[in-house]
Amino acid sequence: METGPEFAFIAQNIELAIAPVFLIAGIGALLNVLTSRLARVVDRGRALEAEIASEPEGEPREMHKAELAGLDVRMVRINRAIMLATLAALLICVVIVSLFTAEIVHVDLSTFIAGLFIGAMLALILGLISFMGEIAISAKSLRVTQQYRHKHRSRA
Repeated sequence: METGPEFAFIAQNIELAIAPVFLIAGIGALLNVLTSRLARVVDRGRALEAEIASEPEGEPREMHKAELAGLDVRMVRINRAIMLATLAALLICVVIVSLFTAEIVHVDLSTFIAGLFIGAMLALILGLISFMGEIAISAKSLRVTQQYRHKHRSRA
C-alpha cells in the first residue's frame, strides 16, 4: 500500500469529506419524511376530489373544497421543501467533489467551497422553514372540534 505524501493528502481529503457525507445522509432522511408527507397529502387530495365529484351542492361539499384548498397549499410547501433540500444535497456533493479536485489540481478553491457550503446551508434552512410552514398548516387543519374533545385529557 502506498504511503507517500500524495496518499496522505488523499486520506486527509477523505477525512474532510466525512462530515459532508453525514450531512447528505441527514438530508436524505429529511427527503424521506417530506416525500412520505407529500404522498399522504396527494392521497387525501385524490380522495377529496372523488368525494366532491359525487356530492350534491351543500355544506359538506364546501367543507371538502376548503380542505382541498388547504391541501394544495401544503403540497406547494412540501414540494418547495423537497426542491430546496435536494439543492442542498447537490451543493454538498459539489463541495465534496471540489475538495478532491482542489487537491488533485493543486488549486485553492477554499472561497468557492465555502460559498457552496453556505449556499447549501441556506437552501437547507429555507427548506426547513417551508417544512415548518407545512407542519403548521397541517396542525391547524387537524384541530379537533370542541364537541369531540374528551372532558379529561390523558396525562402524559
